[in-house]
Amino acid sequence: MKPPPRSNGAARTPRQNGAVVSLPRALSKLGFCSRAQAETLIAAGRVSVDGRIARNPATRVDPQRTRMTVDGQPVAAERKVYLMLNKPRGLVTTRDDPDQRSTVYDCLGGFDLPFVAPVGRLDKASEGLLLLTNDTRWAQRVLDPMSNVEKVYHVQVDRMPDDGVLARLQAGMMLDGERLVAKSASVLRAGTRNAWLEVVLNEGKNRQIRRLLDAVGADVLRLVRVDVGGVKLGDLPKGSVRHLSPHEKAMLDVPVRASPDLLKASRRRQSPDSRTRPGSC
Repeated sequence: MKPPPRSNGAARTPRQNGAVVSLPRALSKLGFCSRAQAETLIAAGRVSVDGRIARNPATRVDPQRTRMTVDGQPVAAERKVYLMLNKPRGLVTTRDDPDQRSTVYDCLGGFDLPFVAPVGRLDKASEGLLLLTNDTRWAQRVLDPMSNVEKVYHVQVDRMPDDGVLARLQAGMMLDGERLVAKSASVLRAGTRNAWLEVVLNEGKNRQIRRLLDAVGADVLRLVRVDVGGVKLGDLPKGSVRHLSPHEKAMLDVPVRASPDLLKASRRRQSPDSRTRPGSC
């Protein structure tokens, strides 16, 4: 008879269909709180796993099978919520800002919602369509470059761009060691001193549009995201939020389902607990 395998003393959670994640990520995936907030709760000894206090944020759990409590109360999966917000200029896309600036969460005060997180970001000076959800897997797939979800921006610049400028935006350029490119760029309307452009992206890199336009000598006066994957901002008032309609949700599901093999390959290249976030424009 073979001797039993040696144990290194570390408790292991059986992997079920690749669902085992870190404890902070599990609390986030269940819609309870953000990962940063989860780490704070864990450090304070307020989180228990299968009846034992867990103080190590690296603890691995299966969100669907492991029994987790916070302050003695069970943590269960919240209903899935899919929202759109017309983000006003001047708000930051974070929940807890160390500089005490106003955030997009100030727009959600009148709603009875589980914890939701932005799907991508818009920087403080940008405005327009921002998606929020507690469905982290869906959000990851929408943001994955392999999903090819297009985002449309209307951008006011302080000059009259000619065909050469638009061609450079679409040809792309290397900036700070990173290749940035617009899928398309066109003039919406022009005045005597400035113009509005329509810029379409199918990737999300940090301040991508602003960096591209700065490289061609144009200053951005306003930047408004008006469309994500065919879901349009429309006439939603600034600072207002609403649930996506089933049709709008389905429009974003289509590219998510389009190439499952490519999406799986992309996820395998990423750490399961990666905190890299797509950049803002």
